[in-house]
Amino acid sequence: MPHFSRRSLLASAAILATGGITRAHAWTPDVPMTGTANENLAPFDTLFTDFITDHKIPGAAVAITRAGKLVYARGFGYAKVAKKVDVQPDAPFRIASVSKPITGAAVVALAERGKVKLDDPVLKYVKLDPFLTGGAKVDEQWAKITVRQCLQHTGGWDRDKKGGFDPIAVPCRIAREMKLASDAPTPCDVVRYMMGRPLDFAPGSKMAYSNLGYLVLGRVIESVTGQKYEPWVRKNVLAPAGAGGMSLGRGVPEKRAKGEVCYYDSKKRTGRCLYAPRAGDQVPRPDGADNIEGFEAHGGWVGSAIDLVRFASAFDYDKKSPLLSATGITEMWARPDGEAGFDPEKHPRVTYYGCGWSVRPVGKAGKANTWHDGSIPGTGALLVRRWDGLNWAVLFNTDATAGGHHPSALIDEAMHATAGTIKQWPAGDLFEKFPAQEVK
Repeated sequence: MPHFSRRSLLASAAILATGGITRAHAWTPDVPMTGTANENLAPFDTLFTDFITDHKIPGAAVAITRAGKLVYARGFGYAKVAKKVDVQPDAPFRIASVSKPITGAAVVALAERGKVKLDDPVLKYVKLDPFLTGGAKVDEQWAKITVRQCLQHTGGWDRDKKGGFDPIAVPCRIAREMKLASDAPTPCDVVRYMMGRPLDFAPGSKMAYSNLGYLVLGRVIESVTGQKYEPWVRKNVLAPAGAGGMSLGRGVPEKRAKGEVCYYDSKKRTGRCLYAPRAGDQVPRPDGADNIEGFEAHGGWVGSAIDLVRFASAFDYDKKSPLLSATGITEMWARPDGEAGFDPEKHPRVTYYGCGWSVRPVGKAGKANTWHDGSIPGTGALLVRRWDGLNWAVLFNTDATAGGHHPSALIDEAMHATAGTIKQWPAGDLFEKFPAQEVK
């Protein structure tokens, strides 16, 4: 549930009351806007100029599709604050955990090709040597973890349990204990390290959000394809959706994608850089102090809001998907068994986590709203697919508002509310201005 400040709630009420334009003004003059204006969609312009002004956010990019057409693509604020570089509609951003739907789609696609069975144990495919010390043995429950359980966050890891932790947050600890040459463990290093530790709960018995489970899935993808995770996913998942220009993120600014935004940690934290050419230097946390290059399958992708709505549109209802069959799409959003999908009275939960997506079924026709958000220092991201043919992506180059809220959570309800005020949607398709990207 989004956490709204009182001011944001009042702003949303004003938008609704006036058909999408706040009474005070239609837009904030000191907030740069890029992209094509459309007076019918001015409520979104108002929403975002007010939002980034009120919440002191550096910049944002927004893209919306309707019935498979790109109807809105705009940038707001600054990609690079000090140099006053405006955010462009197609600017690349880190998308954090919005990477998980991409990995989920990749695994389901492999299942459709007969390369993977979702209810097989992951150790059938993952052949890494566990990192064991002091006579430790692999927890026998590892043999019970299935591919589907990793997809649905029921694999057995709970970072919030007393004594638990998220391995992606402790790269230097892992590097030190494994005696690695670099302080930036690879995804394989992280998985090997955790294979030597006991699980937090019996696989399948409950749901607990787990980045580790998605790193395990990255190893499954590499095992069955014989290729590295990034090139296989780009060619077989992102390129068919028109987003083949997406890539995995790099830690230091000089190695990032062309046009990629700068990132602004809301707490202005610094840390020791993990990457050359500044390894060991004190840097802002988003600029190399986090192990961004190890996030990979759980949170490592970089792309534009336009890339993301292209990907989301690949699963539009009443349209043949370039990625999955109708059966595969249904599988991707299927309700989990047990506690993850049903409450203690055995009633279906209103929302649940499918294979890479949060899911809220709508009506009795098998449709649903599906979405994912993401947040890491310097980044906030939201991708929403609605049952009615609307999809949107919102990307921020900071992780929190001035009030300490995640911007992706705060904007969610306001986006739904503003979409409800639109009287006439454009008939044209802005995708023509942003051609589909091919894998280079």
